[in-house]
Amino acid sequence: MINLFKTNKEFKELNGDEFKEQIKQKEGVLIDVRTPAEFESGHLPHAKNIDLTDSDYQKRIRDFSKDQRLLLYCRTGSRSAVAAKLLTRKGYTDVAHLKNGIMSWDGPVVS
Repeated sequence: MINLFKTNKEFKELNGDEFKEQIKQKEGVLIDVRTPAEFESGHLPHAKNIDLTDSDYQKRIRDFSKDQRLLLYCRTGSRSAVAAKLLTRKGYTDVAHLKNGIMSWDGPVVS
């Protein structure tokens, strides 16, 4: 069985400061992989909500170029790590996620 939660060098795990720096560069797409209800309860500014558990997830993610920077986050970092691993397996080459998720975020949140 494949362990999707194991640390993987194919994508980057960023702490809050590193994640903020990537967002500032405005070269990537910020993606919240939580459910729509979680997203509505508070999300990072300019984030797109693409629910990892939604049946349309794979279809919606195809809108992005395989070499485009994708910055993922969720509540605790678990789902975004799974999403990052899945994306790298699909050939996406510039994927990072927020280690410990929005629960550890100390920046602005839209509610």
